[in-house]
Amino acid sequence: MDNLPVIAIRFALYADLMVLAGMTVFTLYALTAAERTSTSLISLRPIVLVLALLGLILSGLGLLVLAAAMMGADLFPVDPTHVRMILVETAIGTAWIVRMLALAIVLTAALTLGRFPTAMRIVVLLASSVAVATLVWTGHAGATEGVSGTIHRLSDIVHMLAAAIWVGGIASFAWLLFKPAGQTSSIELAITHRALEQFSRVGALVVGLIVLTGLINSQILIGIDNVGLIARTPYGQLLLAKLALFGLMLALAATNRWRLTPALDAGMTSGNLAAAVIALRKSLIAEGVTVFLILALVAWLGTLEPLGLFE
Repeated sequence: MDNLPVIAIRFALYADLMVLAGMTVFTLYALTAAERTSTSLISLRPIVLVLALLGLILSGLGLLVLAAAMMGADLFPVDPTHVRMILVETAIGTAWIVRMLALAIVLTAALTLGRFPTAMRIVVLLASSVAVATLVWTGHAGATEGVSGTIHRLSDIVHMLAAAIWVGGIASFAWLLFKPAGQTSSIELAITHRALEQFSRVGALVVGLIVLTGLINSQILIGIDNVGLIARTPYGQLLLAKLALFGLMLALAATNRWRLTPALDAGMTSGNLAAAVIALRKSLIAEGVTVFLILALVAWLGTLEPLGLFE
């Protein structure tokens, strides 16, 4: 696969930046002001620093790989002329510059998270959301022109930010629940249970936004008249696989909301927590695998032509 380096870096950037933005917003809506300062729950500062640095590195590699792919040249040695042309003459280059600046702001804000836990989280959230939004210009929405292009980009930004909330929620619960035996107190489990209930309410809005913006994006890229033909193209086949995985995500989320979260509550009441925690961990593993498969498909879809066999 000639586009494998591009796909791999796109996938890694999606995962990295979505977890960064999603975990940050999770600590704002799911934790109280006092809980945000507790290192026993989610110690956000090292997470933000690592993910922001990784985002900078991946963005740098992505620019080099993109320049080589666009020019049909080898990655090494790097041709600075090709890189400069992308940065100065393309929307992708502008988006890259904005992303790097946004991640620099994230790093700066992360250094003072301990002193200003809420204010700096808001700064990190806003800057990381901008970084996520810039990824739209590396896909089909960035190449769509006119009014449709504007609608497509706005829809795609909302789509990706909503997905980031979901991805970040999964990452946050994994951080809370996958601790060595005996290191999770009853108080922390009570906080986790409350956060699960809050995430379920937020999740309903997230799912609605993902579905709505997904329909808008599909109409712009494919059109309702071509729906019956999508299975004939590689793009359509991958899109159908993505939709199937999304359906699985919804089923897992429903199980968490209506069965596993009440089971955790019952376990805290009875004192028999082991089975409830194990069940939640298994569900989180399944959700994590599913979401990474979806992100891999999204990274791949962005390199394919949606209407390649329709014209």
